Amino acid sequence: MYLNDIHIAYYVVAIIASIFIGQFVDWTNKRLPEYKKLLSKDIITEYKMNFKPNYLIIFIIAIIYVTLIYVCGIKTTLIANLDLIKYLIIAPMLVSVFVIDYKHQIIPNRLNLLLFEIGIVFAFLYGMSDIAITINLLLGMVVGGGSFLLITVVGGLIYGKEAMGFGDVKLMAALGLLFGVSNIITITLLSFLIGAILSIILLITRIRKSNEYIPFGPFIVLGTFISMYIPFETVKAILIQIFTLGLYRF
Repeated sequence: MYLNDIHIAYYVVAIIASIFIGQFVDWTNKRLPEYKKLLSKDIITEYKMNFKPNYLIIFIIAIIYVTLIYVCGIKTTLIANLDLIKYLIIAPMLVSVFVIDYKHQIIPNRLNLLLFEIGIVFAFLYGMSDIAITINLLLGMVVGGGSFLLITVVGGLIYGKEAMGFGDVKLMAALGLLFGVSNIITITLLSFLIGAILSIILLITRIRKSNEYIPFGPFIVLGTFISMYIPFETVKAILIQIFTLGLYRF
């Protein structure tokens, strides 16, 4: 049986994997904010004592995995599947970024560093087929991290406080290395657009007060997931229409 020319077995494996990965993500979300080791000698005992399946996280990871496989498809060569493999690896980490930053207003350095290290590996793998892709990814790191660093510095000078956390700067640098120049610009614009809309909703519904800090990491994560699912040209066309109020004509 096939779904979008992909054997159903791939989807089944993805769902099974999401059960274990989703639970590990939940474990990560609890340990990293407390600066505790994810892997230690007492992990089995402690995990058994505190074990409680997080069905929501498992469900979210399962949906992400199944839809990524459906949208990206399964190609015949390793190089052709690099995008899908990359998305499947970083998706659980992005979910962790979303949850931890929303709850604790921090993005753990270990998460950002791991994303950066994965970016280096994939930049090397892409370079095996086309060095231009690797150069684009390296430039994406500079553009992603540099733009948010600039916002942080300028915001600090104007308002006397950080306009953006340095965790966001590191996250954008890592994502730039993973997605390249064009996509990191798109992610940036999507993040600010989503951030503006959701911040207004949060304030109107009084979920957040006007003097409360609203973490930006979740908006970056949402913008990144949109870039995974929707082709760059489509996202670009939509953003142009939004930011020009529909005045631009192709």
